[in-house]
Amino acid sequence: MPTPDPVLRIIPLGGVGEIGKNMYVFEYGDDIVVIDCGLMFPDEEMFGIDLVVPDITYLKERKANVRAFLITHAHEDHVGGLPYVLPEFPGVPIYASTLARGLLGSKIKEHKLHNNPLLAMEPGDEIQIGPFGVVAFRIGHSIPDAMGIALRTPVGVVVHTGDFKFDHTPVDGKLSDFAILARMGAEGVICLLSDSTRAENPGYTPSERTVGEAFREIMEPLDGRVIVATFASNIARIQQVLDAAADFDRQVAIIGRSMEQNTRVATDLGYLTYEPSRVVGKDKINDVPDNKLVIATTGAQGEPMSGLARMANRDHRFVEIQPGDTVIVSASPIPGNEEYVARTIDNLFKAGANVYYHTIKRAHVSGHASQEELKLMLGLTKPKYFIPIHGEFRMQVQHGRLAIETGVLAENVFIIENGTPIEIDGDGTARRGQPVPAGYVYVDGLSVGEVGEIVLRDRRALANDGMFMIVVTVDKQTGKVLGQPEIITRGFVHLNEQDPIIQGAASRILEAVQNPGDHISEIALLKSQIKDGVSRYLYEQTKRRPMVFPVVVEV
Repeated sequence: MPTPDPVLRIIPLGGVGEIGKNMYVFEYGDDIVVIDCGLMFPDEEMFGIDLVVPDITYLKERKANVRAFLITHAHEDHVGGLPYVLPEFPGVPIYASTLARGLLGSKIKEHKLHNNPLLAMEPGDEIQIGPFGVVAFRIGHSIPDAMGIALRTPVGVVVHTGDFKFDHTPVDGKLSDFAILARMGAEGVICLLSDSTRAENPGYTPSERTVGEAFREIMEPLDGRVIVATFASNIARIQQVLDAAADFDRQVAIIGRSMEQNTRVATDLGYLTYEPSRVVGKDKINDVPDNKLVIATTGAQGEPMSGLARMANRDHRFVEIQPGDTVIVSASPIPGNEEYVARTIDNLFKAGANVYYHTIKRAHVSGHASQEELKLMLGLTKPKYFIPIHGEFRMQVQHGRLAIETGVLAENVFIIENGTPIEIDGDGTARRGQPVPAGYVYVDGLSVGEVGEIVLRDRRALANDGMFMIVVTVDKQTGKVLGQPEIITRGFVHLNEQDPIIQGAASRILEAVQNPGDHISEIALLKSQIKDGVSRYLYEQTKRRPMVFPVVVEV
């Protein structure tokens, strides 16, 4: 019996139904390439979690088949998971552009990973990896050298756009590669995976260059210091801060660990161009007159430890906000960060600064395509099948509707969740496969994946209702309770020993324990009796369910 032809399997392990932890697996026969490997920041329900990375169970089971990691661009939601994932895949190369390799190099050094070669893949390059012909093409985004990746596979061409927008006047002058996209469209694209972040927004995303104009407009009349907060990775934005400062003969100080590091790498690699005398060290800030200074800093998302938040809270080593300062928050809040951003802006106003932020003045544009550009991508590639990626579920649905408007058949639009494979046969038919594991893996301090749902559930319960600890001493021989039970509470209600609730709980404990028979000193049974009795009593009295911890000491 002939062996059936292998199918191409496309499996998102992260990045669909969410913004963050992008990771897409392409599998044909015994060969796997992975596009991107990102992280996600935790939401407020994930108590104590630092980061969330994709679940790579599926890849670990096929470790020997993984040929390469292909990186579209160096944003954290596309490369931040690598330090946690690479130790499982020694020797597997990472392909990335010059800037991405520069930024990744320092990240990988920091995590002491030396087993994965970083190889060049520049926009326009073609590389053969097993059955996959990899074609990297330039695309506009909020970091230089962002790429999409086309894979020539035995079942046809698959195009993964990466994060993109079509900016016709990019700050670095490097345009999106329409020619490769049109060529792929002419060859015939079996499947397109495209960025859905702004699929709800009609029209076009404005050019990055409009931000430079906004900077100049704000800076021109000012004679105080100007502080610009933006993403550390947005090299084009930093370039525009430097350019605007030069126009008004101001010097620029760069503050914030990640921004200083990225600026250093981008300057060494030639992505940032400026007069070296224009940049001043952060320790020299006070030597520059206010009307001659611009400070570029991190913290546009209100992150508690970032440069801007510290300035706003007056605990920054080098910069204290003073009346007369103007702050430009050059970013719009990532969903979930609105509160942090609002708090930072409030604190800046309290310190006497004037703040331009996303609702007041557009000193920011997105790096993601709006509806008209998404339709253009669909029109250029003319895919048979379409998978909207990189967006929350509602964004994927809207993007799917755009695809149908541009001529993709409704039954060929796959709106999927993490872990759902799409399988494409040699004859070009596609279907959903059996889901694979694709949950969250939590990074908490140094532990990766050790904290799971159960621990988080306990943390939520402790945060919501507190804890109630009972220490009971019993006689080992007779099982009789000795003395009064000791009660300690945290985060429940502040109680003293005379409190009726405490006294009632103590009598409940004694009742629970006073059952006859000489085997009562079966500790586990005793504990569960105390726990049930007290939990029920506390709920009757307070309508709350603290975590009850009985401790039984035998003497």
